Amino acid sequence: MTKTNETIILGKSGQFQEGISGEKSGMTFYYLFSEWFRAISARTKESTIANYRMKAEKHLLPAFGELDCSEMTAPLVQEFISEKLENGLSARYVSDIMVLLKSVLRYAARTYQITNRIAYIVMPKKKTAEIRVLTGEEQKKLEKHLILHQDRTSLGIALTLYTGIRIGELCALKWNDIDFENRVLSVRHTLQRINKSHESGKTQLVITEPKSTASQRMIPIPEFLIVMLKKFREPENTFILSGTEKPLEPRTMQYRFAAILKKEGLPPVHFHSLRHLFASNCIALGFDIKALSEMLGHSSVEITLNRYVHSSLEQKRKYMERFSSIV
Repeated sequence: MTKTNETIILGKSGQFQEGISGEKSGMTFYYLFSEWFRAISARTKESTIANYRMKAEKHLLPAFGELDCSEMTAPLVQEFISEKLENGLSARYVSDIMVLLKSVLRYAARTYQITNRIAYIVMPKKKTAEIRVLTGEEQKKLEKHLILHQDRTSLGIALTLYTGIRIGELCALKWNDIDFENRVLSVRHTLQRINKSHESGKTQLVITEPKSTASQRMIPIPEFLIVMLKKFREPENTFILSGTEKPLEPRTMQYRFAAILKKEGLPPVHFHSLRHLFASNCIALGFDIKALSEMLGHSSVEITLNRYVHSSLEQKRKYMERFSSIV
């Protein structure tokens, strides 16, 4: 970020004030964001901080940085939203930007009594993207590959397919996260590549605690997966996917998964779809939804049902055919 020149105007109370009759507060949005950012940095995950910084540098500061905070009006912000949508950003992404902006302006209202004029602005309506998951026959074809090609990539795919862990959690797994005696996998960390700065373009790999308390969890491992894990077992402090003390990057795992799909003539689904497939398979097998939600690391069963459970046309047909027994 390039620091701008600031002219600080204090009210009688010694705080920044909006003033009456449209008088300016004397605080630019750039200054406000910088102060808010410093305030939350100590208690926020590094990956989240990097995400905030990127969105601010790329979107908020270029649009509002030089403006006085009192000039942050609903029509101005609504115009900003429309422009971002017209430029091709998704409604979900623009909503994420707005969540950040609202957080900063709530801080201004709470700390400096600057009126928050966008508190009730209408957020862009998010569209839930349809996740393509493998069909039953496609899954069998993938499973056949995993059996015939038992390498670390196949092991990683199997771990997500049969435990539902996220790719960042998978790449952060070490052998000390596997309890072979009790057949339990502990999710304690996640790995991701974050932007150090939008302007510099530099990134870095970070390993942190999972995204929420619910994401820190223990997942029972089926026996056949324990057998597969034992074939690759390494010293406890090494990463499962790499077999070394250096982790495998999520994007590398994604590339390898894509290559397998192409080789086997399968549709180019995203690696994350394996997590959705696990959830759908669990429901089809009669799993309790609360237990499934906890294994997926969700904070509520509603998230599990709304985002991760997909009924295939074949499954729906089986359900409907049950009417035959009562007619």
